[in-house]
Amino acid sequence: MLYNEISSNKAKSVFLFILFLMLIGVIGFVVNMLFFQGYVFIIFAAIIAIIFSLISYYSGDKIVLAMSHAREANKKEHTFLINAVEGLAIAAGIPKPKIYVIPGAQINAFACGRSPKTASVAVTEGALEKLDRQELEGVIAHELSHIKNYDIRVMMLASVLVGIIVFVSEILLRSFLWGGIKTNEDSKGMNIIFIVIGVVLLILAPIIAQMIKFAISRKREYLADASGALITRNPHGLANALRKIKNDVSGLKVASNSTAHLYISSPFKKKQWLATLFSTHPLLEDRIQKLERM
Repeated sequence: MLYNEISSNKAKSVFLFILFLMLIGVIGFVVNMLFFQGYVFIIFAAIIAIIFSLISYYSGDKIVLAMSHAREANKKEHTFLINAVEGLAIAAGIPKPKIYVIPGAQINAFACGRSPKTASVAVTEGALEKLDRQELEGVIAHELSHIKNYDIRVMMLASVLVGIIVFVSEILLRSFLWGGIKTNEDSKGMNIIFIVIGVVLLILAPIIAQMIKFAISRKREYLADASGALITRNPHGLANALRKIKNDVSGLKVASNSTAHLYISSPFKKKQWLATLFSTHPLLEDRIQKLERM
């Protein structure tokens, strides 16, 4: 099953990239018809899409780590963390990832990169201080599972998809505000249609992009929990870690909306029903129950 999920995630990467280009193309076409009536914006949108894709694919992990203020772990301060990652990477059958520590008292962690050979694992200071050995190993194994299952590539492309669509939608919004719509007396009806389509895209495009990210994020968390428990042979270690995460009220200042879906649990501690509805993570209670039944 896990090997099927790896193949599935590789296929999802291709699908996301194609979907990304299609959405950018549609938005670019509509904006071009509304404001330029030529090929200028389509070419511009295509160039921006390609540049952002290349940057995110080859440097996305470095950008995420920099945004998180992560610093590379060293043997003197983080001996157990480094040893644990090395041992569990061998158990998972993947190369040892680079290891980073994130400032902050919250218990959390994430993995990033485009493949197991270029992956990184980052753990918060709070996780190192508040988790015991078995719990920390459970969290690390969960993140190594994301690497092994190629979730990290899908997550990275999903982030780019959302970011670019929001970016292009922002251009569309500003163009509307600036009153840059081109009008043609011979095709007023068509102009109205394009205006309506443009407004709908402006409103729905970021929502659609977020829903795509939600769809892939929640399922991958359950899979990483299960495969992480197989690596450690101790599902209760991760279950206990998730229980501590659930009760942890510490904030994480370095987290942002663009990186939140990467973490083992949402770094935002809001309890409102709306926040739960639009969360990129399944409920911790459900994850704990599934692990305890293993």
